[in-house]
Amino acid sequence: MTATATFRPAPPWHLLGELEHEATQRVASRSLRYLGPNWFAAVMGTGIVANAAATLPLQFPGLRGAATVVWALAALLLVTLSAAWVVHWVRYPEQARSHKDHPVMAHFYGAPPMALVTVGGGTLLLGREVIGLDAALTIDWVLWSLGTALGLLTAVAIPYRMFTYHHIEPDAAFGGWLMPVVPPMVSAALGALLVPYLPEGQLRLTMILLCLAMFGLSLIAALVITTMIWSRLVHRGIPQSGMVPTLWLVLGPLGQSVTAAGLLANAGPSALPDLYAKGLTVFSVIFGVCTWGFAMLWVALATTVTVKTARAGELRFNLTWWGFTFPLGTCITGSTVLCAHTGADLFAVAAVALYVGLVSAWAVVAAKTVRGVLTGPLLRPA
Repeated sequence: MTATATFRPAPPWHLLGELEHEATQRVASRSLRYLGPNWFAAVMGTGIVANAAATLPLQFPGLRGAATVVWALAALLLVTLSAAWVVHWVRYPEQARSHKDHPVMAHFYGAPPMALVTVGGGTLLLGREVIGLDAALTIDWVLWSLGTALGLLTAVAIPYRMFTYHHIEPDAAFGGWLMPVVPPMVSAALGALLVPYLPEGQLRLTMILLCLAMFGLSLIAALVITTMIWSRLVHRGIPQSGMVPTLWLVLGPLGQSVTAAGLLANAGPSALPDLYAKGLTVFSVIFGVCTWGFAMLWVALATTVTVKTARAGELRFNLTWWGFTFPLGTCITGSTVLCAHTGADLFAVAAVALYVGLVSAWAVVAAKTVRGVLTGPLLRPA
């Protein structure tokens, strides 16, 4: 509200609401200038809470209903942010284009495609009980296709710009570098759920082979980047406090690759020759257990670094805190598929324990995000 309006005599009560609404709209409009692709991490983090609950080894009355509500919330958030992002691009095109040139923000272009695919998967897993299977499949196919196309684009475009445009310091590696290359892994995992709904023959075969190719694309790129992050931590120490939550992003490709391997193994018998289907199941267990072990090591390391930073009073809230949610959620879905394939209670216990941690983290981060939006700091320039 301007100074003139502040000292103006009190308006009639019937106009006060309109005046406050107008001021709020002006503030919101200006705030959209600073909207970035990193906001879609909130959709990812919310969606994984629902998706992980849908297949959790421990099911109890009310869990699926609650998960469906969270899925609906993630879907609503996706629609809202997508609309806001369109307005952002229309009103502030220069600001929007500048994100691709920013050495940190550019990597978060991986968040929108993962948000699309995550909500699409939740629609098939949970939403079909609300809107019906046919509608759920249609929505999932649209979101998966769009998210996969955008994810493959970011997996090429963002590294390319790193190689040719940005000047990268030797100690610059951080968890955000994984964001552009992980979307194909998410597409591989949730694409496996769509395989049985395709006609038998070449369509199913093509789909599962594409998912396997995206699995490899993302996995190898993520392993390269994770090695660079480990080297940076060894030689330069832990990052500044604001970037500590990005350490949790390493769990994303680890947990999601275990999930993808397991779900593709489930889809294998309907799309692949028997020999390859059985081999894929064996691979999913051996690869999954080994990768799960390293993921648990990273959980321990990331937790100790986060606790150390928090005890020093340096862990101040920002949007990178959403890194505590989606990556942890992938470890839950990975543990769940390993439990299904091995029958080991170890993975069931791990999935449930990690889910308790996920829900706790999501509740804290979501509450702080809402507060930050209402009070303003999250929609102001850093």
